[in-house]
Amino acid sequence: MRIALLTEGGYPYARGESAAWCGRLVHGLGDHEFTVYALSRSRRQDEGARCPLPPSVREVRTARLWGPPAVGRPGERRGYGRRARALFAAHFAELAAAVCAEEPQADRFATGLYGLADLAREHGRLPAALRSEQAVRLLESACRAPGALRSARSASVPDLLAVVERLERALRPLSLDWYGPGPGESGGDPALTGADLCHAVGAGPAALPALLVRQRIGTPLLLTEYGVRLREHYLGAVGAVGAARRSARGVPPAAAAAPVRSLLASFQARLAAEAYRCAEVITPGNAHARRWQERCGAERDKLRTVYPGMDSRPFTAVAEDDGVADPAPTLVWTGRVEPAKDVVALLHAFAEVRRVEPRARLLLVGSGAADDAAYAAHCRTLAAQLFPDEARDARSVGTNPVTFTEVGSPQVPRLADAYAGAAVVVLSSVVEGFPVSLVEAMFSGRATVSTDAGAVCEVIGGTGLVLPPRNPRALADACLQLLRDPARRARLGAAARARALELFTVEQNLQAFHGMYLELIARRRAEEGASGGGARPFARSAEAHVPVRWASGRLGPEPATADAGAPAVPPVRTCPAPAGRPSWARSAQRPGEPAGPGPRVGAGGGAR
Repeated sequence: MRIALLTEGGYPYARGESAAWCGRLVHGLGDHEFTVYALSRSRRQDEGARCPLPPSVREVRTARLWGPPAVGRPGERRGYGRRARALFAAHFAELAAAVCAEEPQADRFATGLYGLADLAREHGRLPAALRSEQAVRLLESACRAPGALRSARSASVPDLLAVVERLERALRPLSLDWYGPGPGESGGDPALTGADLCHAVGAGPAALPALLVRQRIGTPLLLTEYGVRLREHYLGAVGAVGAARRSARGVPPAAAAAPVRSLLASFQARLAAEAYRCAEVITPGNAHARRWQERCGAERDKLRTVYPGMDSRPFTAVAEDDGVADPAPTLVWTGRVEPAKDVVALLHAFAEVRRVEPRARLLLVGSGAADDAAYAAHCRTLAAQLFPDEARDARSVGTNPVTFTEVGSPQVPRLADAYAGAAVVVLSSVVEGFPVSLVEAMFSGRATVSTDAGAVCEVIGGTGLVLPPRNPRALADACLQLLRDPARRARLGAAARARALELFTVEQNLQAFHGMYLELIARRRAEEGASGGGARPFARSAEAHVPVRWASGRLGPEPATADAGAPAVPPVRTCPAPAGRPSWARSAQRPGEPAGPGPRVGAGGGAR
């Protein structure tokens, strides 16, 4: 079957947030045909390295959410005519009213969103209209209307300009040429409209193309979120807002912060709610993300927790090591050196550990270019102040018990080498999503001490010590408990590895998504057969369209047999599009559409 994989700031960009997970997905499900539609967030990402593509990826289409908007189609006018301006005013006014309203107005948001999509398809030039004076005046009227957000009422002209600029970038997918030819045009790329299924990674701009083709021809939408887009916004993932405010002359950043951030957060919330409403299945990566999605309007029957799949093979040799006692017990921390990881609290906790266990050492393995340079320098200075270089005698060179390094350095050539020398692996975060470093430590069979942030408790599940964040004394006490008890460390490490192999491997992740692909395609074929009257629902199973051997439980292609007369496996087919094109401005909910909860996938799917 043909899968349209839509990403924002992720695969196939090597620096993307979901690059590793999406790469394992397209490599592991090689029997399907993928077309990747990628939105880049920055020039550095767009011009950087990309992940190697497997044969299952037929094509990669990219677009930018940064920089000036693309030039319109050749020969078209720069501005709208009178009729198009009136349509734009009506649709953008609905969108702006829903964004500025204090109470959710899903109908008005959907009407404005799909109306703008229709306008972009028929007339083009939507980016220029979104940056026009007309758009600013419409947004200002919505901010001053009764029932508007309290913080939006004080929005100044520079604030409105910053918001309009960000809205234009977020809505650029409405104007892309991914949906086939427009009215009166020939050619075009029908790949997105010809997909059997749209798999969107995130409920932000990446979900917009999937929403449009679902409106147009009813293509099913599977939505996966391992990091909730709205949560990222609240945590400060809106760096471009600061640049937009600084470009406004004479306006202090503090004065512009509240209205801009409030309006953009409201837009993200409305867009996420629309994506959750239209998706057939939503797959959060953990219970922490699941609670965020429910709070943002996702229906509980659509949610199925699927943990990120990680490759355990690099850590197998570490787990099988006999674990000879190290005369200098080492605490290991890995991750990005940034304030959310609270390395400062870890350094203060290690000072308490050194008072009781003078032989202890701390190894901090950062991720290099992804680290916060200023915060990393502050942590190095603090470590030098807390732990002056020590020497055993007058003839020895002093060394520091705290070591900062990176993966690929002579000390840590591979990430597995960091865990190999660890007595205890520590996580000290105050903000965390899915703790990848903990899963790596569990694959390595190492005991862990973690702060209760994000999905830490869900991942650990009783196989490690968990304590409140921002508590260096409690962190030090937990580390000392494990350093003093090697037998307990061994028991916790073995239990952690068994749990990780059961829940967090690539295999369980691929099987979960493979099953959901088949379920959604079968459901769509059943609806088409029931509405058309010609075909019988489930007269032909969805498995018949995928070249795999189900009896053996393999996910790879069916091996060749000696029987030359055996019938060939039916090729992958594309669902035919129904005749006619419904307007994109209609409601995203099809009449009589079943919710279809389906079976829960993966352990912990019902956790809240």
